[in-house]
Amino acid sequence: MAAGRVCTGYSKPYVALYGESGGVVSYTSGQLLARGVSVTLDIEAADENKFYADNVVAEDASGTFGGGTVTLVNDGLKRTAARLIYGLPAADGDGWVACDDDTAIPYVGIGYIKRYMEEGVTSWVPVVLKKCKFQMFGDDAATQEDEIDWQTQELTANVMRDDSAKHCWRLLGNEYASEALAEAALKAALDITP
Repeated sequence: MAAGRVCTGYSKPYVALYGESGGVVSYTSGQLLARGVSVTLDIEAADENKFYADNVVAEDASGTFGGGTVTLVNDGLKRTAARLIYGLPAADGDGWVACDDDTAIPYVGIGYIKRYMEEGVTSWVPVVLKKCKFQMFGDDAATQEDEIDWQTQELTANVMRDDSAKHCWRLLGNEYASEALAEAALKAALDITP
């Protein structure tokens, strides 16, 4: 009897600008966000909502998706990815990037790969969160002591339904035999061309 599938890793967080026209969702400007350390997806679901008829539960609408947040812990946000997900302008001629009234955080699609093991067999599964909006980033740093304190960056985004007819919020990909195959499927879902 199979023991079950165990998650053993997270990698390749990608982002792409979200667009919609006539109920058709599309993505542009997709790119690698950073190198992934961990991901946490917290979902808000509808509370228990039962309808009774003939003294029994006849219908139940509980558990439907009501929004959520995703927290991505990465090794460090790439500068071009930061400009994309936070709507930041290009650097001025003097090299400074202004975070000011013109900053407009866009909607994005977020994708990543989860690695699993089942009965000694490893597989990779791409996941796409269809429509998200990152919360403005903070900034942490600590000085180096005798040993390097490996510092990561935590990014949080709100997860929403997209604007398609069925209001999709997440895509779960197939199990692939290699990370490269899962990454190719992930990039195709976010309209990222090589």
